[in-house]
Amino acid sequence: MFPADYGLLTPAWAATPVSDTTSDTAFAQAMLDVEAAWVKVQADASLCSAADAQAVADIAKVELYDLAELAGKGPDGANALIPLLGMMRAQLTASGAPATAATALHRGATSQDVIDSALMLMAARSITLIRADLLTAGVALSELSAAHATTLCVARSLTQHALPTVFGLRAANWLAALTAAVRVLDAVSLPLQWGGAVGTLASLHQRLGTSLPYKSEHSLAERAHQLSTALATELGLGVPVAPWHTVRQPVLSLGSALGSVIAAAGTFGADVLTASRPEIGELSEPREAGKGGSSAMPQKQNPVHSVLLRNAAFAAPAHVGTLFTAAGTAVDERPDGGWHAEWAPLRELLRLAGGAGHHAARLAAGLDVHPEAMARNMALSGDLLVSERISAVVAPLVDGGKAAVQELVLESLRTGTPLRSLLLGVLPSDMDNHVFLDDLLDPAGYLGSATDFITRIRDDFNDWKVS
Repeated sequence: MFPADYGLLTPAWAATPVSDTTSDTAFAQAMLDVEAAWVKVQADASLCSAADAQAVADIAKVELYDLAELAGKGPDGANALIPLLGMMRAQLTASGAPATAATALHRGATSQDVIDSALMLMAARSITLIRADLLTAGVALSELSAAHATTLCVARSLTQHALPTVFGLRAANWLAALTAAVRVLDAVSLPLQWGGAVGTLASLHQRLGTSLPYKSEHSLAERAHQLSTALATELGLGVPVAPWHTVRQPVLSLGSALGSVIAAAGTFGADVLTASRPEIGELSEPREAGKGGSSAMPQKQNPVHSVLLRNAAFAAPAHVGTLFTAAGTAVDERPDGGWHAEWAPLRELLRLAGGAGHHAARLAAGLDVHPEAMARNMALSGDLLVSERISAVVAPLVDGGKAAVQELVLESLRTGTPLRSLLLGVLPSDMDNHVFLDDLLDPAGYLGSATDFITRIRDDFNDWKVS
């Protein structure tokens, strides 16, 4: 029995919606869809009969094929399309299809045309699911950022307490990263690949030259372009300027965009992992039946969604790197191994992005926020949390200026003496210093444009959502 890939070692995407659209079954069906669509386009152009197109459509069903056998024959031609064509022709013969159907099948195309187009088709179907999950995640993060627009917490810089902020802005920044990444994904073109043996469509020109009144090579080229455009339309793919057998930008753009989605979700997961440590305790994952349990420690509730987001973020860069290496070695008119190296990492990026979107959506929708822990952690820094503000406001009021204020901050750190007490000792006596310090040391008074940024980020997300 040929092994199936259910995702046992890849829980970041296993059992998520995209696992179905990126399976071997889904890819084989995509190749069949490309072949059937091409015969239909030929029939519509009177290059073969409607009966031929129907016969191919009838056998372009993945359940008719033994995928284990297909995979076993793949190494014989270095790709799965070559043996699949043999199986399709055998199915046509067994079904009693007209002999001309087998002639129309794959006419003028090459294996790279069908595989590249099938990968683009698989990507298009997967991105629909990815985008839906990212929208769900975005809506939840937008609501979270609004609900906590005034929830004070400590902002950390290089892992250390830095200044006060609000949790709503942190959530909004997760949203901003996802929005930016999905916009990049939306901008990716998924074009048809259709060039024949070496990207010239010479074989199709030959066929057209025997079926159309010969006028010029320009008229044949125009007709070939019309047919390619019709095929792209039939499949819902973009129309390329020309075949891209060794111009791998479509793959690079897609892989990079998927990597951006995974990275944005990874940051979300990493932040939640840090904040959900018991000694920090500012966030916790939703408690879901059957999720997060430990095999040995019944008291544990593991943050599994966040772990899987980080898992995907760790795994993705290597796959993106492989795509760029393959593109940089795509030589001659058809690549000799670089093209073949793209297939697995491109599919894995689709899977990881799909898994990341799925887990991000569930994490965002169920994330538990603990403001009391945020207040407790913020209090660890005390008045020092606004030392930047103190330096700017107090320095002009005391002898020694900024250097004197800095010395007070260092003394507070060394001795544990509250900074407020030290400031009372140096401020001018003609001021109402207690009221002055109450206002100066209030972290809620040193949030800058945090609220405005939350609003801007949410508005930007809403602009994408309705686009």
